Amino acid sequence: MNLEKIKLKEKIAYGFGDAASSMFWKIFSMYLLFFYTDVFGLTAAAVGTMFLVTKVWDSLFDPFVGVYSDRVETKWGKFRPFLLWVAVPFAIIGVLTFYTPNFSHDGKLIYAYITYSLMMMVYSLINVPYASLLGVMSSDGKERTTLASYRMVFAFGGSLIALWLIEPLVKYFGDGKLTSSQGWFFTIIAFGAITTLLFWGCFAGTRERVKPIREEQSTLKEDLKDLLANKPWWILLGAGVATLLFNTIRDGGAIYYFKYFLNKTDHETFSIFGMGTGMSYLTIYLVLGQAANIIGVILATPLANKIGKKKTFFGAMLLAAILSVAFYFLTKNEVVLILIFQFFISICAGCIFPLLWSMYADTADYSEWKQGRRATGLVFSASSMSQKLGWALGGAATGWLLAYFGFKANIAQSESAQSGIRLMLSILPAVGAAVSMLFISIYPLSEEKLKNIIQELNEIRLSEKENTTDSNGAV
Repeated sequence: MNLEKIKLKEKIAYGFGDAASSMFWKIFSMYLLFFYTDVFGLTAAAVGTMFLVTKVWDSLFDPFVGVYSDRVETKWGKFRPFLLWVAVPFAIIGVLTFYTPNFSHDGKLIYAYITYSLMMMVYSLINVPYASLLGVMSSDGKERTTLASYRMVFAFGGSLIALWLIEPLVKYFGDGKLTSSQGWFFTIIAFGAITTLLFWGCFAGTRERVKPIREEQSTLKEDLKDLLANKPWWILLGAGVATLLFNTIRDGGAIYYFKYFLNKTDHETFSIFGMGTGMSYLTIYLVLGQAANIIGVILATPLANKIGKKKTFFGAMLLAAILSVAFYFLTKNEVVLILIFQFFISICAGCIFPLLWSMYADTADYSEWKQGRRATGLVFSASSMSQKLGWALGGAATGWLLAYFGFKANIAQSESAQSGIRLMLSILPAVGAAVSMLFISIYPLSEEKLKNIIQELNEIRLSEKENTTDSNGAV
């Protein structure tokens, strides 16, 4: 068993993969609903239903990608080849998602269903293997947490860059308008080129090291049976879905909060001590959130090493829930406090994700220890599944709630609509955080138990290796 320390350049290369994914992911979660309602011309209710239908289907697609990637055998490994093969389709379909055809309303809705479904499927084809790669780069639990932290630093860094540049680029390509279809199309072309290079850099700079204790390939039935019996996997799935609900509802409502509740226009820039920043209030809010996410990621590893992954996860969600409830009571005139609360809530959210990815790798070890078979891709597909399900439910709920509260695009909103938008940045995310806490409170894999599991697996691998050597050397 290879326990060598992962070098810095490989950790950085691994981070490139999520920097690429997160650029599109953050643009989708923050701006796609706005694009579909205010640029593309669809109703919020229709978009909410589309989000639910396409993402639920796509979340069910993820385990098939995991099963398939587990069975891939190439000179580059099982999971790295997908970074090479799928990078270009990922970019092309992303561009098509933000293209506005000259169709009728129904034609546009069909086009949105097709392109968005394809986008989510190709996202699975590259992101499930990428997530699975963490489980085979090292078997050391602390090293995995470090890798996951690098991954999330680059993920939030990619998101920060995307959020920092998205509005200026759309306005640059769209004659100064955030509602320009041309501006969105050419902006996503630029981001597509960047993501392709980052995925290829991740492929070139990483290596797969962890081998299963059994080289023979298990059947799909055996893999699924193992997965269904993996209690920690199910608990993380529930916690992941709830955490994504927390994030997605907050993210999806932010642009409406600033445009329709705070009445901060695209052209009104934020000033500090009388000095202009050149950025809109929304951009400052989003960039500040991503910077705080990175701080949370950096804090996750030392906190987890000190008190454990489970306690760190629970504490971060508890604090996020409390702060989110308090956020509801902020008024239109308290913009500075709104930004301060965004900063601290985002630190809490940033702590969660490296822990979640590291814990998924732990459940793969648990399954191999319990069943004697390893299905890293299938286990890690839970991470993508939880993202998609949480995003589906959160995105659908955001669209439906906007419609329920009487939202109408590009007009002054009613008091009911404004109140609903406030709930989407406060009370409703707090409910998601509370549900996540309930799941993680019953997570059974302590640090001590994992240490024993890893030790037993390493002993089995060493024994298998010695037996193979003896067999090959026998006369």
